[in-house]
Amino acid sequence: MRIGIVGGALQGMEAVLLSGKAGIETLVIDRKGDAPAGSLSDSFMMADAVSDRDAVKRALSDCDFVIPACEEIDALTSLNGMTKEIEVPFLFDMDSYTISCSKEKSNEIMASAGVPLPKPWPECGFPAIVKPSSQSGSIGVCAVNSYDEMECALKVVERLNDTPIVQEFVSGKSVSVEVIGNGDVATPYVTTEVVLDVNYDCKRVICEPRIMNDEDDSEFARIGRDVAEVIRLRALMDVEAILTDKGLRVLEIDARIPSQTPAAVEAATGINLLQELAFSSIGRSTGAVNSGGCSVYEHYVIENGVMRACGEKEFGHVRSPRIEEGFLGSDLAITDHSWGKDEWRVTVISSGRTPAEVLEKRKAFIRRVMSECDVTEYIDESPRFV
Repeated sequence: MRIGIVGGALQGMEAVLLSGKAGIETLVIDRKGDAPAGSLSDSFMMADAVSDRDAVKRALSDCDFVIPACEEIDALTSLNGMTKEIEVPFLFDMDSYTISCSKEKSNEIMASAGVPLPKPWPECGFPAIVKPSSQSGSIGVCAVNSYDEMECALKVVERLNDTPIVQEFVSGKSVSVEVIGNGDVATPYVTTEVVLDVNYDCKRVICEPRIMNDEDDSEFARIGRDVAEVIRLRALMDVEAILTDKGLRVLEIDARIPSQTPAAVEAATGINLLQELAFSSIGRSTGAVNSGGCSVYEHYVIENGVMRACGEKEFGHVRSPRIEEGFLGSDLAITDHSWGKDEWRVTVISSGRTPAEVLEKRKAFIRRVMSECDVTEYIDESPRFV
């Protein structure tokens, strides 16, 4: 079985990792020759899905599935058309993505479905979050606590040529759940906790059975299923929310393969969301059962004797990474480390039966990095507002 992955950045690395876990051969296509997923894949092709459409179409015709790991509308439109022509399942829903890539539009749909959302400005007051409607991840997101800070944040969104969304800053545990739909019914999977760095970018994902209590977990799964069925989702999406002391507040939905959370889910539970998505697209079931384990997936940058927990955008500067089991005692790592290198990056996955077992593995990995790689300082910063 072979999958074509178009896009070689963070989402592409996630897709390659999950494909390898499922025993699926990978072809990565990216317009940049140094795309990090390229060195992880079984084969790599430097090409543009728009300007090199015929060549990409020929390459993908030898695949059993195609998944985009990019977010450019012109590339997605091109891939959507060519996969229909070559009759290869496209693990993506263009209609749902069009909804989810506009926070303004998706908020309207969720509000109409009764989904609990943060209060809008100015009802919410300070602190508030200012974010662009159509950007991915933490791009352009600013937490503000005054009118001066809001003015600066609005200028950031203006420079992105986007529409600002201003909402209540909600504090609590940041959680995520993936949902797969077939256009009629949708299945929510496993809740994960998303831990942010100082720039509100994800630095760590925790997957364990008790992220939330049973009532909140069931409510979150129901929200994910209901939203997916309202938009008639025909692929994969994730739902991001904050568990506040007043209950869940949903931040956004993203109808594309996410980075980070699926790998944490697979390491903890054995459920491979890419494999689930591929089987769903052809009307089959994997029969996978949640093993009930635990995992932590986290990013680090090591530079000039300092080991620092970092967000995924910082890790995205990794160059020619490799996947290595047992790296410095870890269960699994994605890294560009080499001995004597002053600056390198690593994503490390630790798994076990209990949170305590995972914590001990994480501590042991950090100790080995510090003792064997001439690291004298460890930094793990949190956002300004928590």
